[in-house]
This record gives sequence, C-alpha cells and structure tokens, in this order.
Amino acid sequence: MKHLAVLALFILVAAGTAAAQGEPAEDLLPPLLSASVHDPSIIKVGDVYYVFGSHLAAAKSTDLRNWQAIETRVHDQNRLIPDVYKELEEVFAWAETDTLWAPDVIQLPDGRFYMYYCACRGDSPLSALGVAVSDHIEGPYKNLGIMLFSGGLRAPDGSLYDATKHPNVVDPHVFFDAEGELWMVYGSYSGGIFILELDPETGFPLPDQGYGKRLVGGNHSRIEGPYILYNPDLDYYYLFLSFGGLDSRGGYNIRVARSKNPDGPYFDAEGKNMLDAHGPRGSFFDDRSIEPYGVKLVGSFLFRSDYEYYGYVSPGHNSAYHDPETDRYFVIMHTRFPQSGEYHEVRTHQIFFNEDGWPVMAVLPYAFETLGKVSTEEVVGDYLYVNHGKDISFVRKRAVEISLNADGTISGEAAGTWHLVDDYFARVEIDGVLYKGVFVRQWDPAALDRVMTFTVLSEAGVALWGKELQRELLDQ
Repeated sequence: MKHLAVLALFILVAAGTAAAQGEPAEDLLPPLLSASVHDPSIIKVGDVYYVFGSHLAAAKSTDLRNWQAIETRVHDQNRLIPDVYKELEEVFAWAETDTLWAPDVIQLPDGRFYMYYCACRGDSPLSALGVAVSDHIEGPYKNLGIMLFSGGLRAPDGSLYDATKHPNVVDPHVFFDAEGELWMVYGSYSGGIFILELDPETGFPLPDQGYGKRLVGGNHSRIEGPYILYNPDLDYYYLFLSFGGLDSRGGYNIRVARSKNPDGPYFDAEGKNMLDAHGPRGSFFDDRSIEPYGVKLVGSFLFRSDYEYYGYVSPGHNSAYHDPETDRYFVIMHTRFPQSGEYHEVRTHQIFFNEDGWPVMAVLPYAFETLGKVSTEEVVGDYLYVNHGKDISFVRKRAVEISLNADGTISGEAAGTWHLVDDYFARVEIDGVLYKGVFVRQWDPAALDRVMTFTVLSEAGVALWGKELQRELLDQ
C-alpha cells in the first residue's frame, strides 16, 4: 500500500539515512543525512558549518541538514588533537577519565581557532576545563593549558570546594557580546551555571573572577549545556539550557531565558529570575523544584498516524546560530529517537520569535523554510497536535488530532480558538490559555510535501506544536 511505502521512507529519513528510491527531487530538497555528535557546538567558517561534540567528535555541513563526520571518538590518531592522551595528560589525570566532554570552538581576533575542552569523572564534579589552539578549524589543536578545576579541595577563591554552590567546570560556550567583550558561560548540575569574562587576546579569564558569576542552578539541580545567543533586533541575550538527564529515560528538554545583559540576570516568560531555579538545600536531582522555570521549547514527543512515525527522545544540549545574511536563527542539538535506544544524531531546527520576543522552535527539521505571508484558507485543516508541557519526564508527549476550523474555532481532542495576525503570527487559545507564535510551511518527509505547521508558546513557558494532517494519505 502507498502509505506503507511513505512510512518506510520517513523512517529512513528520520534515522538519518536517505532512501534509495522515492526521494523528493534534488531541486526540491536534498535528503537528510546526519551524523552522531553528542552535545554539538556550532561554528561557521566560510561556507561550512562545523559541530564539535563530546568524545572529540566533530562533523561538517554546508546546508545544516547533511553532516559529514570528521571524528567520532577520543584516540591518539584523532585529527583534531593528535596524541591526545599525551597532549592533555594533566586533564585526564585530574578528571580520572579517558574521554572528553562537550567542547566549544571560537575564532578570536588573532585569526586562530580556540577549542575550549573539558573532562569530568562523571560520578563527581572532578573536572578540568582548558583551551587548545589551531591555525585551522579542523586542527591540529595544541594545548594552551587548563583554566579551571573543580571537585578538588579548594575553589579558586581559596574556600573549600562545595559542589552544591560551586560549578562543575564543563560544558563551555564562548561568545562575543554586542560590545565586543568576550565571555564564557559553563556548568553542569552541581552548583549551577556560571559566566566569566575572558581576555580576547589570550582566550583565558580576566584575573580575580574565581569561578565567575552564577546565573542558574545549584544544589545538584539537573541543569546543564548553557549556550547564549544574542538577537540584535530585539536586543536580548537568550540563554539556552538543557534540563533533566541526557539518556533516553532522562527527560532531557531544552529551555530558554533572556536578559538585556550577557551576564544576566536572566528571566523566563513569567518574569521568574533563573537564579532561583534550583532544588532546596540538601536535595539531589530535585526536578520538581526546577520544572516551573524557563521557557520549554521541546522535550520528548511522538507524532504517530497510519502513515508516519516522527518523534524525538531526550532532545537537548543545543547550540544556536544566527545567519546575518538571511536573518534566520537555528537550534542545533542532538536527539535520540523512539525505539532506538541510546543512538543519537544531530538535528537542526529553525527558531522564530513570537510577538513577545520569545523564541519558538519549528516543528520539523530545517528544510530551507522561510516565514512568509499565509492565508486563512491555508491554515484551515486537520492537524496532529502536541503539548510539550513543563515537566521533566521520559514519557513522550503523544500527538492528538485537532481541527483548525474556518470560523476560528479549534475542535477535536483540544478545544479553543485560533487567529492569524498580520502575515504569519499565530495566536492559539486552548482551555483559556493564550499561546503566541507563528504559522510556517515546512517540508514533511512523511507527506513528501510542504505542509502547514504552527509553533506557539504561552506566558507560562509551555510550547504547543501543530502539523497539518494529510487525510489523503490516511485514506490510501
């Protein structure tokens, strides 16, 4: 049957493998061929995008859809850091590990590329964070030295190290602010997320900052993977974070807060200060305490019908990118998939900003879609609908069927109203709660066509997604 053939194609695409037959024409859409890079941190050099991730893995792409692996694991022949166990001997010795965690690469004013690497024992915050440099983006990188240690007897200020209030020195992101100052945001679990100012001439921290300034977390709250993106039109810094655990049952999900200053304070859409996002003293992995904080963009979900099976499991640890030429914004993350265990791949989704200046994430992977004028007639139809909620849970949010009717009502397994504002802004009201976002046409590999989608957000930081349901495929 035709719908089974379409389903088979979709599963192949979702797994990152192009089907040999039945692909859309090349001038319509290149296939999605991904790579397995955990914690992908993005940088663009010339016309090529690079992602660097944990275990010294890396990949590159020219279109943010198709990724070619550069390296996949830590070993002494790794082209990024050759002879890595000797080059970073002190790092591995301190962290009591044989691998590296989430790095970040930035080009500094001297034209060279600086890789901020980190290593951690894993069952404790015994970690080291340092920097290596190369004349070429693909290496080889030479170690310049360790910047920060954690998990030992003393903190940089001479006080006793306390994992409930001092950071685990991993997951760095280094960025320039709107004034040209250089910063590093970092941290995972333990004492929270911190930010330091760096010297752009050396790449190392400016003196007398210790661990820097705390932005989020503490008391071993499960918050990590910070990444800060500036929107020059809105004049906000957006702090992306991953809440929960990274494995397939960890409930990983991506959240965001914003500030007028790179070093905060950061607030969510309800105005809550992210400094307060932590468990109570003496607690450990208290997810219920942090669930109310941040704008949740995506968690585990599943769109399932008779012709498709599309979903993510524990999407997270994203980086983000703004293309000044097209004015497009992107989230680049890793995700696992339903019924695929711990296997993960890179995915890119475009993000848009709603009427209140909050990012909403596209429903489907990036396929060169562009915001543009849509009509009421284009929006009216049947949709698969997901409410991402605010919880931290391994349970996938399952799509249900709703209809956006011509009279502005919503019926089916959710009830409410919808409005098209200006060219593409969406306002959706469900159970008396208003959600704001956009309508945008996206490529749906299950339908082999572009379909209408909506992605909207409430003031409480809850995201709703809708994807047009292709009835003709269900009937075949």
